[in-house]
Amino acid sequence: MPRYFNWQYILILDLAYTIEYNYTFIIAITGGYLTEYISSRSTSDYGSIVKKDVQYVMQTYTRQPMALESGSGSVVFDTTGKEYIDCVAGIAVNNVGHCHPLVVKAIQQQAERLIHVSNLYYTEVQANLAEQLVSLSGMSRAFFCNSGTEAVEAAMKLARITTKKTDFVAADHSFHGRTMGALSVTHKEMYRSPFEPLVRDVTFVSYNDAEAIASAITKDTAAVILEPIQGEGGINVPSDDYLKAVREICDDTSTLLIFDEVQTGFGRTGKWFCKEHFGVEPDIMTMAKALGGGFPMGAIVASDDITFGKSEHGSTFGGDPLACAASLGAIEAIREEKLVERSREMGEYFLKRLETLTRDDVVEVRGRGLMIGVELNTKCADIVDYAREHGVLLNCTSDSVIRIAPPLVITKEQIDMVVDVIEQA
Repeated sequence: MPRYFNWQYILILDLAYTIEYNYTFIIAITGGYLTEYISSRSTSDYGSIVKKDVQYVMQTYTRQPMALESGSGSVVFDTTGKEYIDCVAGIAVNNVGHCHPLVVKAIQQQAERLIHVSNLYYTEVQANLAEQLVSLSGMSRAFFCNSGTEAVEAAMKLARITTKKTDFVAADHSFHGRTMGALSVTHKEMYRSPFEPLVRDVTFVSYNDAEAIASAITKDTAAVILEPIQGEGGINVPSDDYLKAVREICDDTSTLLIFDEVQTGFGRTGKWFCKEHFGVEPDIMTMAKALGGGFPMGAIVASDDITFGKSEHGSTFGGDPLACAASLGAIEAIREEKLVERSREMGEYFLKRLETLTRDDVVEVRGRGLMIGVELNTKCADIVDYAREHGVLLNCTSDSVIRIAPPLVITKEQIDMVVDVIEQA
C-alpha cells in the first residue's frame, strides 16, 4: 500500500453534514491501489478566526487573507475548501510534505508512550536522533533545541566558550533569527534597530567576498557565520569557490566557521546539507525547520573537540521525545522516498520552466534544488496576491524576490501550474 496520496487522482464524495463538521469520504487511487481516507473539514468562519486573532494574538505578523486548516503532500486547503499548491511549505519546513504518514505515525506512537521528561534523564529516541544527525552531517556531536534562532544562539555560545574570543563576522543580507544573539548577526536594519544595543562586536561584510572576511577578522574574532545560500536575503547563491576560500581564511586565523543550514538542510537544495555542494566542512552547523517534519525542532552539530561542558548550555524542551520521534520520521521519509534526489530533479525542472518566463520584469532566476528565487525589477507582493487567488501560495522576500520553496514531493504537473500562474500574474 503506498504511503502517500497522489492528489491528482482523488474522488471526493460528501457523505454527511453536521452542525460542526462536514465529513468527507475520499477515495485516492494511487499506483493501482485503493486507499480510503476520512477527513473532517471544519466549517469555521474565516471572519471569526480573524476576529479572535486580532483580539487575543499579538499582531506581529502580516498574514495572507485566508485561514488554512488541512494539507497533504504539496497542497493545502483553506476553511472554504479551496485548494492551493503550496510553494512556501511553512517557510522551507515541510520538506516531506504536509502531514506525511511517517511523521504522523511517529508522533502518534510516541505521544502514547512518553511526551516530555526534560534533559535530566536519558531517552532512547534522543540518542537515536543524535546518531542519525552525526552520521548525516559528518560532524561529531549534537545539541538539541527548539528552533532555528535557538540553534544560532547555541552556536554563538559554543564558539565563544571554545575560542575564549568574543567577536563575530557575518554577511550583508544575512538572516539568522530574532532572539538577541541571532539578531545581532542578522543584517537587516528594520529587524535590528528597535532592539539595540545588541551583542556588540559584530562586523558585517559583503556576501560572496572572501577577501572582505579576511579583512574583518581580528585577534578577537570567535567565528564567521554564513548561510551557504542566503534565504531571507533573496536566495543568494555564492560562487563555487567562496566557501572554500572562507574555510582557508578561518583555518589560517584560528577562527571558527559556522554554517547556518536552518533553511538549506534536509534535501532542500538537492543535497542533505547545502555544504555538500561546495565540499566545505564547518566547525559548527545549525539546523531546524525541516528537521522536525513540521514539528518545532532545532539542533547544532559540531566537529571534534568543539563541545559544551556540563551546565554550559541547556534547554528544558530541547530534544524531547515527541520532537525527536517526529524528526526520525521525517528522516525516514526523506530516505525512503529519495527526496534529496527528487529535490535535485524537480529543482532542475522548476528552474528550466521558470527560465521560459516571458515577463519583462524578471531580472534573474536562481537557486539550488527546490530553493529557488525569481528576482524582479519591481516589488512582488502583487504577484503573491494574484497567485493566491489562483490557487498557488508564494512568498516574497527582499521585496522583489519570489521565494519558491515547496515540499520536495511536488510534481512536474504542479510545477507547470505554478509557472503558468506566475507568467499570467
